[in-house]
Amino acid sequence: MALTTRRSALSTLGAALAGAVALPAGTALASENRHGPRPLWRAHAHNDYEHPRPLLDALDHRFGSVEADIYLVDGQLLVAHDPEDLDPTRTLESLYLDPLAARVRAHHGRVYRRDRRPLQLLVDIKTEGSSTYLELDRHLRRYQHLFTTCSHGRVFPGPVTVVISGDRAARAPMEAQSTRRAFYDGRLTDLGTTAPASLVPLISDNWTRSFTWQGVGAFPAAERRGLRDIVDTAHARGQRVRFWATPDVAGPARDAVWAELLDAGVDHLNTDDLAGLEAYLDAHRAA
Repeated sequence: MALTTRRSALSTLGAALAGAVALPAGTALASENRHGPRPLWRAHAHNDYEHPRPLLDALDHRFGSVEADIYLVDGQLLVAHDPEDLDPTRTLESLYLDPLAARVRAHHGRVYRRDRRPLQLLVDIKTEGSSTYLELDRHLRRYQHLFTTCSHGRVFPGPVTVVISGDRAARAPMEAQSTRRAFYDGRLTDLGTTAPASLVPLISDNWTRSFTWQGVGAFPAAERRGLRDIVDTAHARGQRVRFWATPDVAGPARDAVWAELLDAGVDHLNTDDLAGLEAYLDAHRAA
């Protein structure tokens, strides 16, 4: 994990960024005027909840996807990376669902005022998957018209698309539902299976399990072909692709990996460095 941003580095970076991006009270939407109308749909905020202002910092940097880890504790869905960080005041509702609902109301049915595409909320389940998902489903049902829904295999887009990752036991209760307000985050083993994109719209996996290259030197030709095969296979079935555990320390190695991911058509670039990825995508006009 030496190449990925850890909690201590993130805290330092987050503190530095907080002063640059924090807005006065009542001006949470000002970032759209400052940056223009173009969200960065390929930008994914990994461990988003560890930033000084969960969700809001990612939206200020125009990210199209954010990630929250959840634990089911006494009927509450608490957001944290590790059990020792659990705080009863940091719930999925308070950090994500309620702010998103308020923003969508303010924007007349959209997360980003001038773009109808849904924000992806990737929910990583850290406790037992089946029971946690069923509780999450109860929470999602409280927010009418906020979430993309699948009913009898037909997808009805909403302002926010929830995708369930983490504990694999969540899949069974999801498959059993005729109507869902969430979708499933598949793995490379799901490529080419009968699972439809209406259930598994996203394929995510650990970069280091399939690729040795970490951005130093040339990308091995066989690995480049393998990456493109993965993306082509997923896209042919209407699925998107994301890798975690890619290099995330600012520098040439990270830029080299990001360039290859974009060139191959990978749909989401994973980062803890919001400002860094925003600047990279703007410079390359690749979002």
